[in-house]
Amino acid sequence: MINMAAGITVIANVYLAIGCVLVLLSQENKDDKEAGLIDSLHVVTLSGNTPVKNYAEQHRLPVHQWPEIDLSRNFDVGVVVSFGRLIGENIINKIPHGILNVHPSLLPRWRGSAPVCHTILNGDPVTGVTIMQIRPKKFDVGPIVQQEVYEIPKNCMANELGDTLAVMGARMLIDTLKHLPERIANSREQPKEGASFAPKISSGMAWILWEEHSCDYIDRLSRSVGSRVPLRTMWNGNTIKLLEFDGKCKVSFPATPCLSTVPGSFYYQKESNTLQVRCKDGWVGFKALKFKKKLSAADFYNGYLHQSVLIKPSFSNTSFFQSYKDPSLPGGQDNALLLMNNSSD
Repeated sequence: MINMAAGITVIANVYLAIGCVLVLLSQENKDDKEAGLIDSLHVVTLSGNTPVKNYAEQHRLPVHQWPEIDLSRNFDVGVVVSFGRLIGENIINKIPHGILNVHPSLLPRWRGSAPVCHTILNGDPVTGVTIMQIRPKKFDVGPIVQQEVYEIPKNCMANELGDTLAVMGARMLIDTLKHLPERIANSREQPKEGASFAPKISSGMAWILWEEHSCDYIDRLSRSVGSRVPLRTMWNGNTIKLLEFDGKCKVSFPATPCLSTVPGSFYYQKESNTLQVRCKDGWVGFKALKFKKKLSAADFYNGYLHQSVLIKPSFSNTSFFQSYKDPSLPGGQDNALLLMNNSSD
């Protein structure tokens, strides 16, 4: 019988964390003759009113606030999900079976706090869930205990993928706990090749670079970063948030080939109520925008862009929407989320 200590808080993927608490709770509540897997379940969270803390309290689970952890109860194993804090060697060594981490990627690919978003943005065809043993001093570098592959559906949103991996990770966690000594004995070190980093999503990553970003890239940007932070552009020195992405558009003009227009130029399509903007290799559409308040594409066009068209035709060599490169990003990088190869050193 395992006396489980679940060290969980919400940093990147609330659904994964709550999903693991839920499945562990279901095992704890089973009749001993049926399950016999978990004798007691405790939850450790960071300070603050987190969803995981609220969930645990609703189900009357003992909750501890990091870093105050009472190890006098002799927990057998710990589980860390989206915790965002390094755990010291002194704590790891006091738990006989160590501490497991449930991570929604195929480690060593996408180490870090936002693996799901980076997976979608990069256009990866497959991902998965890795259960690993944590090590002190570094995140996501410990031995792999269990790993399963998941084929990503076409046009999958980051939140949809996160939900799927949460269910998958919770199921894998229970399976790992049922065979824990064997799984630990057969664990393997992570490969040193193929490592990449998935940093936390920031607003600086949401800027569209019309001259550099393709239709496909903007689509992936919308399904990944856009699920957390609205995509954005500049217009007349103002930030415009681009909402309700409508995908790649087919735009044709009677007298002017669409490829002759400048990235950042726009075309309002009345029939579909879509503001279509020229990017590197085509046109992408948005149904709504936010400037001071949320507006439909029709309202934004009629209120702000219609007069501009009368003064300066949209087929001119000047773009209406300007790209913005976030100065907070490292020199030489654009606003894309780039693969950053890391070693385990």
